[in-house]
Amino acid sequence: MRQRGSHVRVTTREGGEHHEVIPLHDPIRPKTLSSILKSVARHRGIGVEELLRRLDLR
Repeated sequence: MRQRGSHVRVTTREGGEHHEVIPLHDPIRPKTLSSILKSVARHRGIGVEELLRRLDLR
């Protein structure tokens, strides 16, 4: 993880290297959050609904 200004870049190597830039804004705009969730789900090879279920958010 590294931070520059009001954004944090997180990296996972599970399933191949993947980076996400997360804004530290409160609140995060729904469109931004949706984009992050779609990107993570795509990297994991699952749908957003499945990702939310695995995160115990649905």
